[in-house]
Amino acid sequence: MEKGILKISQISKIFISKYPVIAFFLILLFFHSSFVKSESYAVASRHHLATDIGMKVLEEGGNAIDAAVAVAFALAVVNPSAGNLGGGGFMLLHLAETKETLSIDYRERAPKKSFETMFQDNSGKVIKGLSLNSILASGVPGTVSGMFYASRKFGTIDIKSLINPSINLAKEGFALSDFQAKNLNKYKKKFSKNKEAKKIFTKTNGFSKGDILVQTNLASTLKRIAQNGEKEFYSGETAKKIADFFQINGGLLSLEDLNQFELRILDPVCGNYRVYTICSMAPPSSGGIALVQILNILENINLSEIGHNSKEYLKILISAMDYAYKDRAKYLGDPDYFKVPQDLLTSKKYANEIYKKIQEKKLPSKVNVNIIESEETTHFSIVDKWGNAVSNTYTLNTAYGSGIIPTGTGILMNNEMDDFSSKPGHPNAYGLVGSVANKIEPKKTPLSSMSPVIVFRDGKPYLITGSPGGSTIITSVLQEILNILDFQMSLEESSKKSRIHFQHLPDILFHEQLDDDLIEFLKKDKKLINRKLGEIHSILLRKDNIQAFSDKRRPDGKASTVYK
Repeated sequence: MEKGILKISQISKIFISKYPVIAFFLILLFFHSSFVKSESYAVASRHHLATDIGMKVLEEGGNAIDAAVAVAFALAVVNPSAGNLGGGGFMLLHLAETKETLSIDYRERAPKKSFETMFQDNSGKVIKGLSLNSILASGVPGTVSGMFYASRKFGTIDIKSLINPSINLAKEGFALSDFQAKNLNKYKKKFSKNKEAKKIFTKTNGFSKGDILVQTNLASTLKRIAQNGEKEFYSGETAKKIADFFQINGGLLSLEDLNQFELRILDPVCGNYRVYTICSMAPPSSGGIALVQILNILENINLSEIGHNSKEYLKILISAMDYAYKDRAKYLGDPDYFKVPQDLLTSKKYANEIYKKIQEKKLPSKVNVNIIESEETTHFSIVDKWGNAVSNTYTLNTAYGSGIIPTGTGILMNNEMDDFSSKPGHPNAYGLVGSVANKIEPKKTPLSSMSPVIVFRDGKPYLITGSPGGSTIITSVLQEILNILDFQMSLEESSKKSRIHFQHLPDILFHEQLDDDLIEFLKKDKKLINRKLGEIHSILLRKDNIQAFSDKRRPDGKASTVYK
């Protein structure tokens, strides 16, 4: 055999010496064909047009970060309820070449003139709606900064070409789905309070499926950003338009706030669960700590043996969620302003102590509060042919944010100031109760439930996932992880399974369709509310197979894969 190999080697040397040019191209063709055969990439997002744009970037040789930037700008146009320029979020990314996993916190910051009692009256009572629907509701947006940083640091394609498809979509318009048309009509009253929003997002007789939504001012803003870079949004003409609007209308957000916005590069929160490593966002997200804490508790049980969505399974999930959300309210906030006991909360020892309490039926005390739930955030997952992965969740907070568009910009502004504790102990729009850890302070970042996740097996991305859903994000993502890792479901199978959500306060168990005997069992201890939970967009990489799936709980999402 060795002689045979030697003979082939000698022939190769003779051929290369006689025909060097031909040999070069044959070698190049060999490596290229080998490379193409190993290609696989995928995008899963909230809107089919955004997914198509991301896939085109990957097809043309861009990496996952390039595609993520293009998808994020596209969603700002085609998914205005949550995709945004006027909001913020978290990007978790894994770089295949360096095997580094890091996260970008481009979440909104409180304006410099913010103060702890800004949403309270003289008697200390929280003024209803002020943190959601007023000119005071907006934090300093971070999305543009986040996308430009990601592109500059990790991308391979000029960001102008990544923004161009979004400019065209805004300028020429796109056809509304039935869901989008109805959703815009649902918030007509909200839009009608702002001249610009009313002009763009309302129609005399309401929108219908197939109507073309054109956003001319947004197209112009995107064009300026593409030409002038992120400085356009933070110190240029666009920044001045935003700041002038807030000043004229009695807001706190200023040009100085925009000038001074800074994102943060954070180490992800990672934990080991069985043979997997789960990584998600560190504070100011509560997602990473809560997920790791719950998984540490559940690791004490062989879940696959007790049966998916069985009485025992749901009972342990509810108890673990209860403790995690109690700790969320007490301990979590912006780490630059409050010392978060991250090591304690994510430790196996602490989780084992909680598990013992659960076994002894020692549960946290409960206090009922009102809850208003929203689904409006958006997530997308991307993996490229090199193994780079992006899990990104960003938002305006509630649907269409504050509903306010600064004159001439086309930019819907966030209402993220509601994610602070307007008053310690008082619930926000999601019913989440916070403490002094999350009180309002100048330049501070509000606590968030956004939980972009990358699960690793043998050091490589295995599951890329995330969801919208306010306070239900963490539990929706948790159950996706359990379905895939413990029960070996496909993404489609997982999506079809009913989810539950419990968050300590209020003492209400939210659930999707469950068997009658389970409902009767759960009724004994909890008030129940039936509703849809989460909207997962995931990519799963199993051995030589790649899956991508966009949750069908809401229409318009699309997952695309290429496998060769």
